[in-house]
Order: sequence, then structure tokens, then C-alpha cells
Amino acid sequence: LPPEVRAQPSASGNGADSKKLSHECKEYESILDHRCSATVQTQQKCIATLALFCCSAVLMVLIFSSVDIWGDSEDGITEENCSRDCRIVLAENIPDDLSLHVDGRHHIPLSVGFHSLLEQAKLSVEVVSSVWDLNAWDMEPTPGTAAQGQLLFQRLLRLKSRGVKLKIASSLTNSSELKALAAHNAQVRFVNMTALTKGGLHSSFWIVDRTHIYIGSAEMDWRSLSKRKELGVVVYNCSCLALDLHRVFSFYWQLHDRDYIPSIWSKRVTALYGKHEALELQLNTTPATAYLSTSPEHFCPKDRTRDVDAIHQVIQSAKTFIFISVTDYLPLVKRSFRGTYWSPIDELIREAVVLRGVKVRLLISFWKKTHPLTFNFVTSLKTLCMQLHNCSLEVRFFSHKEQKEDFQLGLNHNKYMVTDNAVYLGTHDWVGSDFAKNAGVGLVVRMKDSTKDTGSTILEHIKASFERDWRSRYAKNLQKTKVWRSKLFF
Repeated sequence: LPPEVRAQPSASGNGADSKKLSHECKEYESILDHRCSATVQTQQKCIATLALFCCSAVLMVLIFSSVDIWGDSEDGITEENCSRDCRIVLAENIPDDLSLHVDGRHHIPLSVGFHSLLEQAKLSVEVVSSVWDLNAWDMEPTPGTAAQGQLLFQRLLRLKSRGVKLKIASSLTNSSELKALAAHNAQVRFVNMTALTKGGLHSSFWIVDRTHIYIGSAEMDWRSLSKRKELGVVVYNCSCLALDLHRVFSFYWQLHDRDYIPSIWSKRVTALYGKHEALELQLNTTPATAYLSTSPEHFCPKDRTRDVDAIHQVIQSAKTFIFISVTDYLPLVKRSFRGTYWSPIDELIREAVVLRGVKVRLLISFWKKTHPLTFNFVTSLKTLCMQLHNCSLEVRFFSHKEQKEDFQLGLNHNKYMVTDNAVYLGTHDWVGSDFAKNAGVGLVVRMKDSTKDTGSTILEHIKASFERDWRSRYAKNLQKTKVWRSKLFF
């Protein structure tokens, strides 16, 4: 009892007081019962709220983890039993109008690479491309130039008759070709990059039976098979690498019609390999490591390496040379004409040249869409070696004269870097905005013993392609390009 109640006189002293005391005790007990009941109810509400929150969290995880990633068990391939004994082939498209020698022993035409993948397909073909214009329906190309695109499209249509499933992720919403493929049982999903990142979809790759892959600069565009100069690789019997690329595809697949990027993702889209734990494999019987990278940062689930970090690692590990071939080089995030300086790659190149004495060659496409500030940045790079010994940085621009009439003709659409010990194949131009906002994918391959120059590794094949382009009559130094620019742009 509270003190004021305990202080009351004994019931034996006064009958009235005794009744009063008894009444007050009952009132106090009633108050205690009410308070206890309220406390219990509050606790029950807290427990119920907590349980509801936990259930919601679990449900959210289940929703995302239960998204049907088609084909996960159809062929029984897992990380434990996948193949690491792989064959890799360089695939290029060299337009007929370009006089460039192609070594047929180590290269295949890009169209041959695509058709070989379709011939291998038994269960599934998964394709990511932002462009679907294989038939040139809205153009009037020179007779024959679009033939390879039309043939490839017809073979994709015929996958249905072979019982091969076709899945496509694209940023297009009103493509006649995608509608035609969907009418032939292709599954097509839309990735709304404008809503997700205010950017675009630049990724370009194939996965066949989760065993063979293509990754490179080419899009599903007839120009990539005829007029544009493209470079990529086809990797056969490499299900470990294909499984990881399938996870990138599944990431895009789950973004179908979303206008936001979920904060919780299925384990089935997280990376299997990365820059800290690359896949160990055999490439054409040569020991190597490989991993995939993606961008932008919001598109990198757990353990996935960012494109810019992959480039960073390749540049930092170079000992003697770095050869870069890209359509555009512009270290800016373009919010206006001048934009904002984007330093990660530009500073890495400067550090490699000045502090480590690594020879750098930068081959940039010169075309109608070359940003004027590109010349300012490459001039700034070249001045680094003006008064330094053991410093070598060269810049050339790749241009085809006929581009004045058709800026796509002979365009060097490559997007790669090769060093003395590694290669990075990407789908982005080296423009700050691309890495910051656009969806892209990259492949890093490193040879375990790069000291032996046997001429048979993928690094040596890509290096040979770069040197062929660098020494060609289409690669001009900065001064000559400035003269061309005045004639072409004005």
C-alpha cells in the first residue's frame, strides 16, 4: 500500500475509518489492475508491431529472392561443376572500305562469331543490346551492306523451331524487331534506364546455354556487321564465366518495368568473381584469370567490381605499356557543354606515365560526334612528357575520309585496353557520364605468365590488332587531326 494508506489508523479503533480504509484499498487495487492491464496491452502492441516488421522484412527478401530466374536448374550447371577449360577467340568486324590486314589464324569475323554461337545453342540464348536494327527497315543502305544483319535476324527468328528459348533485355520500348521476335516466342523485357539512372543501356553481350558467351562493342545493328569497326571476344565452353555473366543478365531481367533500384537483391544476382577473387581458368590451354565488371555503381550488387575499378586495376598493374582504343575519350560528366571534370581514369594515365614510366598509346576515333574538348584533354596529356626523360605518351585519332558523307562508315567503335599482362574489354566509351549513369559491362582477362611472348594468347592477339590500327594510314597525330577537324566540322 502507498504511504498515505499505510498511515491510516487501525480498523479496530474506528469502524467508520475501517470501512473507509477498506474502500480506499479496493479503489487502489482497481487502479493497479487497470495499470497492469494497460502495460500488458502496450507490450502486446509492441510485440505485434515488431512481429509485423520482421514478417514484412522476411516477405520482402522472399519476394526478391523468389523472382524466377529462368533456367537455373534446366541444365544442372552450378559453380561447383562448371567448366574452366575454355577457348577464347577474337572477333572483329572490319568494314570492306578499310584496308586493314586481318590474321585469319587468330581472328574470326564478328558475323561468324555470332553464327557459331547460334549453332552451339541447344537450350537458351540470352541477349542484351540497346539497339535492335538488324534489318535496316528505316534506312536505304547500299545493296549487300545489311545482308549480314538480315541473316542474323532470320536465324534468331528460327530459334523457336529448334526449341531454343530466346530472352532479350533492352532499353527499347517500340522496336519492330523486338515485336517480331516476341511474336516468335522470344521473351523481351524493358530496362527503363531513364527512370533508374537518367542514363542509357550500353551493355552488349550474349550468353548461350550458360556455357558460351560474346562480349564486345558490337550492338544488334546491321552497321556493326558491315560499316563499323568492332571488336569483341567469343568464349566457348566456359560455363563458370557464363554463369557469372548470366547473373548480370538476371540483374537486368529483374529491373523489368521498374522505376527504382531495389535495395535488397536476390543472391542469384551477386557476383561469383571479382578483382579480389578472380576466376582461375585455362584460355586456349594457357593459365589465366578473369572476372566481370559493371556500371554504374548502383548496378553493382554484392561483390561485383565496378568498371572504373577494373580499369584502375589493369592500369595500376601495367609494367611496360598501356594501349587504349576507344571511340571517345572525355573525362567529363556532361551537365553542360563544359561539364564537370571526372578524374579517375585521366589521373591514372598521368600517374602511370610520369611516376612509373609506362608507355601509353591512346587511339581515339575522330568523327562527327567528337567533343571539341577532347582535343584539350589529350593536348594536356601530351604535355606531360615535354621535358621528362623515360616518358612516353602518344595520341592518335582514327578517321576514315569518307566519314564526311557518312559518319558511321569506317567508325572505330572499339572500347578496350591492353597492357603487358592484362586486357579490359568494355562497352563504354571512356567518358565520365557513361560510367556515372549508363549501364555497361566489362571483362578483365589476365595471363598468369605474361613474360612469355608466344603470340598465341588473347592479349597478344588484341595487342596485334591495336598495333595494326596504330600503324595504319587511318591513324593520324593530333596536328593533322586538327586540320581535318576544321574541314569536317565547319
